[in-house]
Amino acid sequence: MVSKCEILLAFAICLLFQFHLSSQLQTKVEQLPGFQGPLPFQLETGYVGLGENDDDDMQVFYYFIKSENNPQKDPLMLWLTGGPGCSSFSGLAFQIGPLKFEIKEYDGSVPNLVLRSQSWTKLCSIIFVDLPLGTGFSYAKNVTAQRSDWKLVHHAHQFLRKWLIDHPEFLSNEFYMGADSYSGIPAPAIVQEISNGNEKGLQPWINLQGYLLGNPITTYRELNYQIPFAHGMGLISDELYEALQKNCKGEYQDIDSRNELCSRDVKYFNECLSGINTFNILDSKCEDDSRLWRRSLTQNLEASLSSHLTVPELSCQIYSFFLATKWANDESVRKALHIREGTIGKWTRCYTTDFEYDIHDSFEFHVNLSAKGYRSLIYSGDHDAEVPFMSTQAWIRALNYSIVDDWRSWLVNGQVAGYTRTYSNRMTFATVKGAGHTAPEYKPDEAFAMFTRWLSNMPL
Repeated sequence: MVSKCEILLAFAICLLFQFHLSSQLQTKVEQLPGFQGPLPFQLETGYVGLGENDDDDMQVFYYFIKSENNPQKDPLMLWLTGGPGCSSFSGLAFQIGPLKFEIKEYDGSVPNLVLRSQSWTKLCSIIFVDLPLGTGFSYAKNVTAQRSDWKLVHHAHQFLRKWLIDHPEFLSNEFYMGADSYSGIPAPAIVQEISNGNEKGLQPWINLQGYLLGNPITTYRELNYQIPFAHGMGLISDELYEALQKNCKGEYQDIDSRNELCSRDVKYFNECLSGINTFNILDSKCEDDSRLWRRSLTQNLEASLSSHLTVPELSCQIYSFFLATKWANDESVRKALHIREGTIGKWTRCYTTDFEYDIHDSFEFHVNLSAKGYRSLIYSGDHDAEVPFMSTQAWIRALNYSIVDDWRSWLVNGQVAGYTRTYSNRMTFATVKGAGHTAPEYKPDEAFAMFTRWLSNMPL
């Protein structure tokens, strides 16, 4: 008969063997092409395997940056960029990470990287993960079979628990989920699955505290708020707005094909906005290098921008996207990041094909998570016409939570940085004044102050 001690010893040896195998997939990165000198922060890259055997090999790539303050005690965050299918490198390099591209004309050499002083890694450790599979440097033998909302949810949950097994020093740290844009659909479901897993006793236990979402798609009804938003911003006339209200009766997304007057007015509306960058109406409209999620007023799903690589004007905000594509496809960069040879051909910032949209909205997940007492921060760049702040306010209002701290301005350096409201179920809503779809990209100082205060349980 096998003794209890022998069973425990065998189990411990198994865990050590598993840890040894997976820890081989982690690599520290001390220098990066394009950045002068050693990195002044701790960067790790690696893969976490999700498949049960070689036939369904699924490898999730991540960038992990330890907190620059106190990684032993500071929170841990998993960041999921939108798309669906935009690499988490977008969040790292364009929004909240410690590096950004130096904006100067591309000359054929590796684009330069410089430090971002408003990096959220000054407050917490962040895992930037390339999900769904096929995104960024993640790969699978059958990518198409692994790309859906629910599979993304399950993969992210599985990834996190496996990652924590490989990094047991972070097991006790407070954990937050962070996401933006399209990931407003799967991210709350990920948080709920983590919570459910904890309740079922799944190991390792995750010290889940809450989540934050930026300009999140939530109900797929966001486009019904584009028209009142555009009117309020002076992009369409009073007469057109009144005609749209009268002829469409508030429904601008699922238009009855027999309603010729509504179709006519919507067509005119689209013409009025044809020269506007709807991701930030204050910014220039420029050609992009990728296809992003967008449901237009006249089509169910369309590519918002060209799928072929174009070179935007140097003055365009998205010139950094072009630089990122050049950077990530440089062989010296791939070696520095320890990318496995032959796994990924050309790196593209966003891979949005072959995706199944099988979560119809994330409203119910917010209800469930609030009932469980998790904290949440929902923020909106107030010049985003893709997911207007009005649509976000509408679904939050539909939660019917009591207001604890009513609508007021919040300040940075003595100036109004946006407006905020706090609810009884530990939810905070905030606008970031003058920001577009990805608020930290446009207003880094204000976004950093917002995150700092919320993470510290301070009023905005």
